[in-house]
Amino acid sequence: MRAKTIDDVLEMLAEIVADALAEPDPLGYFPALYRQVTLKVKDGIDSGRFDDGPRMARFDASFANAYFEAYEKFRAGKRPGRAWQFAFDRSQSGGLIILQNLLLGINAHINLDLGVVTGKAFPGLGLDDFHGDFNTINDILASLIPQARDAVEQFSPLLEELTAIGGEDVAQALEFSVDVARDEAWRAASLIALAPTEIDRLAIGTLDVKAKLLGRIVADPAEPLATVVRRIRRAESTDVAAIITALDGIVQP
Repeated sequence: MRAKTIDDVLEMLAEIVADALAEPDPLGYFPALYRQVTLKVKDGIDSGRFDDGPRMARFDASFANAYFEAYEKFRAGKRPGRAWQFAFDRSQSGGLIILQNLLLGINAHINLDLGVVTGKAFPGLGLDDFHGDFNTINDILASLIPQARDAVEQFSPLLEELTAIGGEDVAQALEFSVDVARDEAWRAASLIALAPTEIDRLAIGTLDVKAKLLGRIVADPAEPLATVVRRIRRAESTDVAAIITALDGIVQP
């Protein structure tokens, strides 16, 4: 199935979250947070926050379809691509802390999907007119990160140790900047938008490889961060359903 409207996106994300709750499955962490972002985007459209609300609604559906396609392939036993395959595999490995799990999904969806979908949606010089709304949708994501972290900390009492042991350098090893990711996605979109169709596959493949490498940095941090992550993991709640529910309740519709 493919989403055609932002309401379709919300419905499909709710179905994935419900399935994850029933199992329960950590694969539900990212779509729960993603549904919250989508609720905020819908609110932004309704309140006139975007330059072109109907265009943003169409884009939101196209962007979400990249995740839905990857998720459906994984569930069907097919390979969705390097970055998403890595994110899904590690999500189900049981070895990640909650924050790592979320960041792997965010990484694949921003550092791969966002650039590709944007470039294809606005080919050629049409991309420039979308820049303002592109930044706005990413500002919405950035605004929800503190709320998401507050929700995670209910179940991850030692999470603050990420910054306590080494300040900003250590924190940045896991929490890549949304601003940097957004800027990289815009550069990728510019490449896709202006590149001849014949090299699309090569360009997308290169972005996929890069996103997977970034995912490895998140999932397999070097020492001393790796030791801290293991400590955090041992102290975290194992109530997957409660964690999904908390992430899915950040924004009230």
